[in-house]
Amino acid sequence: MTINNTFVYLEKRYLFSEIASRVAEYRKSHPGAEILPLGIGDVTLPLAEPMTRALVKASAEMGTPKGFHGYAPDGGYPFLRRAIASYYARLGVSLSPEEIFVSDGAKTDLGAIGEIFEGGTAVLSDPIYPVFYESSLLAGRPVVLLAATEKNGYRPMPDALSEKESYLIYLCSPNNPTGVAYSSAELQQWVDFARRSGSLILFDACYEAYLSSDGFHSILEADGAETCAVEIGSFSKNAGFTGLRCSYTIVSNRILLDGRSVREAWARRQSVKFNGVSYPVERAAEAALSREGIASWRKQVDYYRENARILAGVLTEKGIPFVGGKDSPYLWLSCGKDSWQFFSELLDATGIVGTPGVGFGKAGEGLFRLSSFGSRETMEKAAERFYTFL
Repeated sequence: MTINNTFVYLEKRYLFSEIASRVAEYRKSHPGAEILPLGIGDVTLPLAEPMTRALVKASAEMGTPKGFHGYAPDGGYPFLRRAIASYYARLGVSLSPEEIFVSDGAKTDLGAIGEIFEGGTAVLSDPIYPVFYESSLLAGRPVVLLAATEKNGYRPMPDALSEKESYLIYLCSPNNPTGVAYSSAELQQWVDFARRSGSLILFDACYEAYLSSDGFHSILEADGAETCAVEIGSFSKNAGFTGLRCSYTIVSNRILLDGRSVREAWARRQSVKFNGVSYPVERAAEAALSREGIASWRKQVDYYRENARILAGVLTEKGIPFVGGKDSPYLWLSCGKDSWQFFSELLDATGIVGTPGVGFGKAGEGLFRLSSFGSRETMEKAAERFYTFL
């Protein structure tokens, strides 16, 4: 018996684990130094009251014979699946609760869903969120990388792909790490290509709440997407659930591969390898989709947007090329050198922690990601130090 040989193709350490290790070393050599974390995309504002109220109430229920809940139903509790369906209805997307699968984080499902498919080449943008690429490698799936560069507005299109081959296409819009969003017309082109080629789109919609343009908030708004696109959404970056862990995957009944139902395959996979999200967390997620809940987390999204505006102001004033910060909490900037070198120089000079672009793929070399998830005080300090550093 040996270890799965595909692990040799991965970096020895996950990107954000490597950043944490380097920051820990910095703390040892700079005791008392103030660190300003603009690297990992973790929210910092506390949960809003509608969600905490639901958590407390549901937790109290769990302490009573009548209100106790054990394992969650396959796919999640009906009350949350109905709430998610209602949330999508406002976009004109009609969903059946059975097409919605509640999970403990988008990363979990994005990394796992490839298991239910045989064959097919994974199509990814470069740079990209590491889980898309690394999970494809671990599955032994061939990978085609489409460079996302300034030349194509960091929005690669399927022009170079063959319509005679079927693909597993990973799209993230608004994008992590670039912060750029596809237009509605561009997403429609991807859907049209997937239908012509017999491909399947896996759409990461985790940042849809930050979209400020008139583009699709869901790929399921595109004509025909219900036959070729799976969508993964999350409560982490809008409602602040990074510490609670709750997400969902939407798989339409109309998606068929070789005459078989993708929804049924995913349901069966989940019943084998996943045991559900806790009752209190699902009640909190339901509260996040109430009118009061949506209003509360939209205020938090606006707060992070303002943080991004503060950082963008520094880059603009200094003439540093960048994208993002408008439809996303991330700013993707040109650092003009080895991105790990820039990481070290920035940390040493200012205490600011960002994310080297090369950690998201080879096309990210010479680029750098800053996150606006943080307190206003942190952003203002970072802006001042960054201005001096540049």
